[in-house]
Amino acid sequence: MLRVYRDKTGSFSTSTAHDLPEEIIWIDLLNPTDAEKQFVGQRAGVHVPSTEALSEIEASSRLFVENDVIYLSTPVVANADTIDAFVSPVGLILTKNVLVTLRFAELKAFNAVSERIARDQSVTSSAGVFTALLEAIVDRGADVLERLAEDLDNISRSIFRGDPTQRQHTVRSNTALRRILFMVGSTGDRLALARDVILGIARIAPFVLSVPQNWIIPEFEARLGAVVKDVASLNDYEGHLSNKVQFLLDAVLGFITIEQNDLFKVLTIVSVVGIPPTIVAGIFGMNFKFMPELNWTWGYPFGLTVVALSALIPLIWFKWRGWFN
Repeated sequence: MLRVYRDKTGSFSTSTAHDLPEEIIWIDLLNPTDAEKQFVGQRAGVHVPSTEALSEIEASSRLFVENDVIYLSTPVVANADTIDAFVSPVGLILTKNVLVTLRFAELKAFNAVSERIARDQSVTSSAGVFTALLEAIVDRGADVLERLAEDLDNISRSIFRGDPTQRQHTVRSNTALRRILFMVGSTGDRLALARDVILGIARIAPFVLSVPQNWIIPEFEARLGAVVKDVASLNDYEGHLSNKVQFLLDAVLGFITIEQNDLFKVLTIVSVVGIPPTIVAGIFGMNFKFMPELNWTWGYPFGLTVVALSALIPLIWFKWRGWFN
């Protein structure tokens, strides 16, 4: 899909001239075809990279200048509000007259900037659109981190402030712990995706500021500087949330270990309590010819009493040791 902003006459798609109309400040390619990429590349005088090139992780492939054209790429999270969030590469090609973006997923930050351009006529340059995009991505990242922080707070309350009576039932407790463990892992995974975006923007803004281009006016330099500061604060906040995820993960695993210990405790008590009665029953169940107990009138009640006492004494001992608490 090819979207053009501020081309009110439609001359971009109908004109055969090589140069772009002056009113075009942004060309957005969403899941473009090869023909669309070739068309935009020829008309804008830029090289539109492939998906593989945008996915490169080394800085030299993500950030470089060629023929006064700034080529940038960064990962951006799509469906960030759901557990189905995933990272999608985004390419930004910044020239003096036009910004070309290449993406492969619907992104709310891009939609917000397109709506702003439609209603705000003060955005009149490619640098203005580029700066607005970075600001929108940072704002979107801040919103995502706030939601993740809220999710972690809810998980923390369910772990440490839940109903204590629930833990008396092992099956319910284990089910709850498995659910919480899944929630912590899912939140940690989404947080890792957000960190990829923060790292990408943290590279882009300083790189553009370091490129000596006279069309990046001081207004945009100041806004990009603010983006750098915002990214630094988000990076610190993301580190705090990562530590909290690790803490909650350790806490859940600790509770799971406690539940396992309680289970082994029950098995230990049952096995220990069952051993003495088994020994007594085995002794009185032997079929030797000369066994004086066989002729006792009260032999059977005596045997039952010994069996009961042999089971009761270990239970009293375990109770005294506090194993039932």
